[in-house]
Amino acid sequence: MRSRAAAYPLLAVLSWGAMFPILASALTRVDALNLTTTRYLLAAVILVGILLLREGAGALRLGGRAVEVVVLGVVGFAGFNVLTSLALEHAAPQQIALFVATTPVITQLVRWARDGVRPKPLLLALSLVALLGVGLVITRGSLAGLGQFGLGGLMMIGAVLGWGIYTHGASRFGDWSPLRFTTLTALAGTAAMLAASVLADGIGWQHAPVAADLVAVAPQLAYVVILGAVVAVLAWNTGVQRLGAANAALFMNLVPVTTFAVQIARGYRPEPVELVGAAITIAALVAANLATRARVPSQPGPTAVTDPVAVVDPVAVAAR
Repeated sequence: MRSRAAAYPLLAVLSWGAMFPILASALTRVDALNLTTTRYLLAAVILVGILLLREGAGALRLGGRAVEVVVLGVVGFAGFNVLTSLALEHAAPQQIALFVATTPVITQLVRWARDGVRPKPLLLALSLVALLGVGLVITRGSLAGLGQFGLGGLMMIGAVLGWGIYTHGASRFGDWSPLRFTTLTALAGTAAMLAASVLADGIGWQHAPVAADLVAVAPQLAYVVILGAVVAVLAWNTGVQRLGAANAALFMNLVPVTTFAVQIARGYRPEPVELVGAAITIAALVAANLATRARVPSQPGPTAVTDPVAVVDPVAVAAR
């Protein structure tokens, strides 16, 4: 069961890893905030349609959890995606992706601060080992380049913190399907992004895109909406419910490796130290999966939402 569950966060991070270079190319025609808002307006329409078909109008009710849904939507969807798009205007995709690899550590620290659950030493150690491997991949063995991230790096620290909070929050909605949680938090985040875009356009900080701009970036939008915002986020939230936030977050270490692979496909040639770093990252993820599987036996039925291997509603999985 855990091997199949691992496929969900794996699908998500592979989709997101390829997304950074794609987003960077679209930012040459559309401002970061407007691009992100357009992306999630389209994604929200798709998610609501799927939710209505699968679970009915009743699934749109917040069930007394409006504040939590809004906070997670604004911090997770709006915060992470807007800050990431803005950061891509200041740093290269592979540099931005490096920060995403800090998600496992951030998620465990958020869980510690929120629930008082200390990170398991082995899981934390393997997260750090995987992050070390990612660092070798991106920096080619030299940490000197990390000091050049500047404003983009600061934005990504905020983005990753927001996603860590969102990932932890997703694990607390075990009584909701991943489809319902994704849709309602996406709606909250999209509303925040739309308000911010209208304000930014109104004060002249950015300019609303014309039809020609949106047509020019239509292929990029198709990818980041369908794969990056719908399929990947649904898969991610499914993985969080099946594996727990800390275990699912380990897969985020593969995001920069995937971004790096995309750059190779575009003609970049890696150095040996970068290949070693990729091998270290993958080995740490495999070790973490085997270690947690050995400690936690499979259970036949659903578990409490605080359990690291809570079982997801299969109807939401079919909705993908």
